[in-house]
Amino acid sequence: MSEPTTASQPEEQPAADRGSNRSHRPASTAFKNFVMSQWAPRTELDLEPSPAAPYTAARRAALSERLPGKRLVVPAGSLKPRSNDTDYRFRPHSAFAHLTGLGTDQEPDAVLVLHPVEEGSGDGGSNHHAVLYVRPLAPRDNEEFYADARYGEFWVGARPSLADVESLTGIEARHVDELGDALAKDLGDGGVQLLVVSGADDAVEALVEELRLEAGLQDEEGLTDEALVEATSELRLVKDEYEIAQMREAVARTIEGFEAVVRALPRALGHRRGERVVETTFDGHARLEGNAVGYETIAASGEHATTLHWIRNDGKVRSGDVLLLDGGVEVDSLYTADITRSLPVDGEYTEVQRKIYQAVLDAADAAFAVARPGARFRDVHAAAMEVIAARLEEWGFLPDGVTAEQALSDEGQQHRRWMVHGTSHHLGLDVHDCAQARRELYLDGVLEPGMVFTIEPGLYFKADDLAVPEEFRGIGVRIEDDVLITEDGNENLSAALPRRPEDVEAWMASLRA
Repeated sequence: MSEPTTASQPEEQPAADRGSNRSHRPASTAFKNFVMSQWAPRTELDLEPSPAAPYTAARRAALSERLPGKRLVVPAGSLKPRSNDTDYRFRPHSAFAHLTGLGTDQEPDAVLVLHPVEEGSGDGGSNHHAVLYVRPLAPRDNEEFYADARYGEFWVGARPSLADVESLTGIEARHVDELGDALAKDLGDGGVQLLVVSGADDAVEALVEELRLEAGLQDEEGLTDEALVEATSELRLVKDEYEIAQMREAVARTIEGFEAVVRALPRALGHRRGERVVETTFDGHARLEGNAVGYETIAASGEHATTLHWIRNDGKVRSGDVLLLDGGVEVDSLYTADITRSLPVDGEYTEVQRKIYQAVLDAADAAFAVARPGARFRDVHAAAMEVIAARLEEWGFLPDGVTAEQALSDEGQQHRRWMVHGTSHHLGLDVHDCAQARRELYLDGVLEPGMVFTIEPGLYFKADDLAVPEEFRGIGVRIEDDVLITEDGNENLSAALPRRPEDVEAWMASLRA
C-alpha cells in the first residue's frame, strides 16, 4: 500500500523530467523578468535571395507537373538524439534541401508543403502554391528565448524570422504551428489527396496519417506516399547548372583533403591508430572548407582495404601498405563528392601493387569510354567488368576451366568474388543519390547530359584468400572518380587528382618535398 506524500517525501518525479536534474537554471519571477528585458532591438538581416532560388522554383514546378491535385508534404526532419539529451548536428532531408535550397542546421521541424491550386494558377504558372512552415525566431519575452536547450537563442543561436526565410528562398513562410490546419484543409469527400515524403519526420507522418483517418482517405485508391518519394528522387537524376557548380566545388575541396592526407602520412606511420590520423586529417579539412564529410570516411590501410566499407579506422598505417582513402567533402549546400584513391604509403607501389592498380585503372578507363549520352547506366559497369574478368583469367585466378567470357555470363560471375560491388552510383545531395528512382530510370536508364555519377572499379584480395597467390593477399585497390555526362561524352570532375600509378607517385613526392 502506498504511503501519502509528506514534506519529507517529495512527490515522485516522472522519468521523462529527470534529465533536467543536472540543470541549475533559476526559476524565480525576478529572474524571468530580468532575463527577458533590456535587450537591444534585433538588426534586420536583409538577406539576399539564395543563388539556388530560381533553380529550386523550377524543381518545384517539375514536381507540381508530375503530381497535380495532390497536397505534397516534404519535411526537413527533426533533431535526432545522439545520447540522452544531446542531439546529432542537424541535416535536412535531401528532398527538402533540393526543393528549398536550404542546407544549414536551422531548419529542424520545417515542412515544405505544395498546396494544389487550379491548374496553371500556382507559383510560376504551376499547379501548386508552395509554403514553408518553419519554427521562426522566438521573441525575447518568450521563455523559449533563454530556457529551451533545443531551440532557444541562448542555447543554439538565432534562427531566421519568417521574413528572413521568405527573402532567402522566395517561398511564402508560415509558423509551423499552422501546419495541421493547413494540411487538413479540403480533405475527404473527393477533395485533396495528401502525400508525404516518408522516412523524413515521424511526427509529420503521424499527423498526415491521423488526418487521412479523420477524412476517411486511408483506403482511397492511388493514395500512396511512394509516388512522392519516387518523384523527389527521380527529379535529381539530371542536375541543373547550380547543382553541377556545387559538385565542382565539392570535388575541389575533396582533392585538397586528399593532399592534406598525403602530407600527414609520416605522422600516420608513427601513430598506433594511423588510420585515425588519416580520417581526422580529411574530416577536419571537410569541416573547415565545407559543411562536413558527405559520408563516413574510409581510411583503410593494408588488409583493411579489402573491407569495402571499413569506417572503424582504428588500425596502423604500415610501411609497404596501400592506403585506400575513400572520402568526400559535403559543401554548405549539402552536395558531396565521392572520390577514392589507393595510395602507396611509402610513395611507390610494389610490383604486385602496381599490377593490381593498373588492372583497376584499365577497368575504370573502359567504363569512361562508354559513359556518354545514349548509353545505358548498366553499360558502364559491364565495360569495367569485361576488363576485370579478362585480367583475372590472365592471372589464372578464375576456377579451372572458367574463361572470362563464361564468368561474365549471368550463370557465372566468378570474377565478382574480388569485386562484389557495382561500378557506379548517382551522386549529388546524397552520396548514393536518387536511390528511390525506378529501375528503368536508374540501372536500366539512358544516360543524359547533366547526370553525375561515380566510376569506381576495384579488386580486393583478402589476407586469407587461398584462391590467389600469397603475394596478392591483403591488398585492396579502388579508383573512384566523379563523372558528369556532357552533350558529347563525359567530363571527369575529379581529373585533377592523379590516377595513373606513375602520376600518383610523382604527386605524392611533390607534396612531401
